[in-house]
Amino acid sequence: MTKEILLAVLLAAGSQARAQATAPLTARLGKVSLTVALNPDGRPTYAVAFGPKTVLAPSRLGLSFADGKGFEGPLVLTGSETKDVDETWQPVWGEVKDIRNHYQQLTVHLRQPAADGRKLDVVFRVFADGVGFRYEFPRQAGLQYFTVQDEFTEFHLPANHKAFWIPGDYDSNEYAYTTSRVSEVNTTPIPAIQQKAPANRVQTPLMLKSDDGLYINIHEAALVNYPALYLNVDTKTFDLTSQLVPDATGTGAKAYLQAPEHTPWRTIVVSDKAPEVLASKLILNLNEPSKIADPSWIKPQKFVGVWWEMQTGRGSWNYADTFNIKLAGTDWRKLKPNGRHMANTAHVKQYIDFAAAHHIPGVLVEGWNVGWEDWANNWKEEVFDFVTPYPDFDVDELQRYAAAKGVNIIMHHETSGAATNYERRQDNAYRFMNAHGYTSVKTGYVGKIIPRGEHHDGQWMVNHYVQTAQKTADYRIMVDMHEPVRPTGLNRTYPNWLACEAARGNEFNAFSEGNQPEHETILPFTRLMGGPMDYTPGIFKLQNFEPTGKRLVHTTLAKQLALYVTMYSPLQMAADLPENYNQHLDAFRFIEDVPVDWDDTRILAAEPGDYLTTVRKAKGKDEWYLGSITDEKARQQPIKLDFLTPGQRYEATIYADGKGADWQKNPTAYRISKQVVTSKSALTLQLAPGGGAAISFKPVTK
Repeated sequence: MTKEILLAVLLAAGSQARAQATAPLTARLGKVSLTVALNPDGRPTYAVAFGPKTVLAPSRLGLSFADGKGFEGPLVLTGSETKDVDETWQPVWGEVKDIRNHYQQLTVHLRQPAADGRKLDVVFRVFADGVGFRYEFPRQAGLQYFTVQDEFTEFHLPANHKAFWIPGDYDSNEYAYTTSRVSEVNTTPIPAIQQKAPANRVQTPLMLKSDDGLYINIHEAALVNYPALYLNVDTKTFDLTSQLVPDATGTGAKAYLQAPEHTPWRTIVVSDKAPEVLASKLILNLNEPSKIADPSWIKPQKFVGVWWEMQTGRGSWNYADTFNIKLAGTDWRKLKPNGRHMANTAHVKQYIDFAAAHHIPGVLVEGWNVGWEDWANNWKEEVFDFVTPYPDFDVDELQRYAAAKGVNIIMHHETSGAATNYERRQDNAYRFMNAHGYTSVKTGYVGKIIPRGEHHDGQWMVNHYVQTAQKTADYRIMVDMHEPVRPTGLNRTYPNWLACEAARGNEFNAFSEGNQPEHETILPFTRLMGGPMDYTPGIFKLQNFEPTGKRLVHTTLAKQLALYVTMYSPLQMAADLPENYNQHLDAFRFIEDVPVDWDDTRILAAEPGDYLTTVRKAKGKDEWYLGSITDEKARQQPIKLDFLTPGQRYEATIYADGKGADWQKNPTAYRISKQVVTSKSALTLQLAPGGGAAISFKPVTK
């Protein structure tokens, strides 16, 4: 064969390979369709559509490695396959009894000719309400240990959508949401913990609305052994590019992996109806099934606690005001008490009494353990040991007292950001909990992380949170994590991981300018897409509740009740003080009654930033509970009751905003009324500015 003939054969083969590589691959379910292709330069792209509308224009895929041989391209398509899955599973707890997992999967096999034939699979799952995809690294000779330097995943928006966003701070999610066009994203005016964050970086979940009526949510699922996903926004092209949280080395390294391995799923939830976004189970479906063989000990619950009075300045977590001795070998009885320590035996008993009287199973106690005087955000490691109580906190007596009342005390472990210290002490701490009847723990990670230089949302801490979920499960302990990475559906895999904070909670009304009335109408479309939030609702004293008398909760009292339905969590706190509840026991009845575990959920009306109405059916009962909330605008909310069982009569107890109610001028005005209704009935709720309504529907037995 002559050189000319050989060259012609090679060129023809290359042309055929390129033609094959650029031939699009497709998958579809319902209105959602996916197209995957290779560009002429060998870079893979994907695009998503909802019916005739473009959700994402062709968007780049790829990763770079520290050795310079990542899957950036050129790549060669070596094959693909599709499969259809349609199954149903039951969560240990949740918003619904049964979850359908229905998708078409497209697996794309790629090879990198320039790097020893390294192989990469990209697995896509197309659901009726969106798409999830992840990178998978098969076991192979050419790829064993590797470091991900960057991920080039893009989400190329076709237009300048409305966006609901918070700044891309690697160490905090506790921001108020900004609503703007994508072209107007600018975090510069917002004070941030991470001062070097660029002006165009935002966090996920990112909620978007197009001018042609599409609701789009971008997030991730099953975040394990990988840093969290952030998005860099091109305000001119509307292209969103992935940004991974770096580690502490300063080299730009993001993730240290060993094949076989995979990334988390990147998720796009889409619908032309806002309620369908909130009803999506796409993120949960992309997580692995429960790792807990016998989950019978996992109990969703409500609780009260020694907490809000510290937030509002009435008392303190610390026992003394000064500290000048080391933790090891300390005789804490020598500390001079400040008289403001709230976690004392007598005071905790008052909360236990209140919980028992109102059928609330849990009492959280913060500030029970020594070390708070030694913590001043000094980046110190040995602050807490998690087993030594202050002198005025009698562990054994409170265990006996709570058990006699049928109440469980919830443990609190503030780590002060020192995750290494916590890991060394976890076994001792959890054995202490087992020995003293504590079945649940609230953890905290306030402050800069140790290992020093790591971020709350980096790979090291992501692994810490997952390992903590597993270790607490080993000790049959339920966990509620505060200041963690935002959730990604891992409560399916670790159902003992009941809730997280990971957002700006109700507590910000106590020590800042507060949360604006629209805040709770945005959170379900953003933070709650990944999992339940410990938002701490139920504040009844809404004005002048701290020493300066200037703080104000930005809701009405009726809206605080509605949040127990609209802000889903299997762990719900009645966050105010017993003395404030005692002044409104008729309204507190809704908090007593409302469940935290459900058989069914319906989103009756929703618009991010404006309003939300949700109704849920109690687990194992023919009882329904409804919550309806609005932003700063008063609204009328019509409701059809066709979710009720046909032929059954129900007593509807309606907790509504009262005459003249207004979150600023008259927040505590409420009205309680009752009427008999059926599935053919309809109601119209009058929501005050910053207001809401809550309703219980119970069968009439006579």
